[in-house]
Amino acid sequence: MTRIWFNHWFSTVFNVIRMLKQENPDFYFIGTNERDQAAYRLECDEWYIEPVLSREDYVKFCLEFCRAHQVDVFIPRRHFMTISKHKADFAEIGVKVLVDDFDLIEPLNHKAAAYSLLSGIPELLIPDYYTVTNAAAFQEAYAKIEAKYGRVCFKFEQDEGGKSFRQIDDTRKGFAALSKRMTTRMTLDEAIAALSEVESFPSMMVMPYLPGEEVSVDCLDTASGLLMIPRFKGATRTERIAFPNDILQMCEAFHKAVPLQAPFNIQFKYLDGTPYFLEVNTRMSGGIQMSCAGVNVNLPDLAVNKLLGIDKEWNLEKKERYVTHVEIPVVF
Repeated sequence: MTRIWFNHWFSTVFNVIRMLKQENPDFYFIGTNERDQAAYRLECDEWYIEPVLSREDYVKFCLEFCRAHQVDVFIPRRHFMTISKHKADFAEIGVKVLVDDFDLIEPLNHKAAAYSLLSGIPELLIPDYYTVTNAAAFQEAYAKIEAKYGRVCFKFEQDEGGKSFRQIDDTRKGFAALSKRMTTRMTLDEAIAALSEVESFPSMMVMPYLPGEEVSVDCLDTASGLLMIPRFKGATRTERIAFPNDILQMCEAFHKAVPLQAPFNIQFKYLDGTPYFLEVNTRMSGGIQMSCAGVNVNLPDLAVNKLLGIDKEWNLEKKERYVTHVEIPVVF
């Protein structure tokens, strides 16, 4: 029996555990979260509330938890970067961790550093960007991007889930603004006023706003080659699985330069029919179950078995499909 621990994860890991159970009836699942009502506890064989600690103290907690609960495989989301730095400590107690080495993923989790690292890959189209730390530099960067691209957005360089992402939209005033969703829109004056409240702020990236389709590509390196599942995300819950050559070629070029072994996710955005590289997430995406359902390939199963030394075969039919999801109530 293989004992697998998921620490504080997205709620959608509920689906990942189900996918693993489908192919591996002998897997035993342990879940933890700071919230007792996290839905994925319903798919776990054991469940615990975990403490909220500093990064280094959290790693100590994780090591002790693995010892106490005889964990064989650890699939971290919370503080996975710091955990990756301590993979050798987990290996010493016989725990395999589904995360790449720190030196490989550390620059990828800082957007400006990632762009600098990847700028030498000819196949990878990276949009213009400026890194700023004060309001004056922001205004200068805005002017340059606006003059070339017309539309501007920004977010803090270190930002999981795009919480700080804002699009500059000077049409969000008056009656016309009532028909627009405003959660990610600010006028230029509002942005400058907010940023001027402090003398300096954490590194922020100012970039062109790319209005085209967003593509999320779930990837895994396998013995049979690089598995790539592009998922086109729109404004609705229905998403499109398709395999355009330019997207696949950019994913392959990225992986050749940065040979990640754990699951990863690359995001692209279109502008005038051209896809631009946005970022890479060095973990499973929150929507990986959508990608897998769309192609009938169980990527989490492949990844965990690869970690255990088992290379499973897979067959990907590159056919355009649509996939959606509906909310189903569950009761604790």
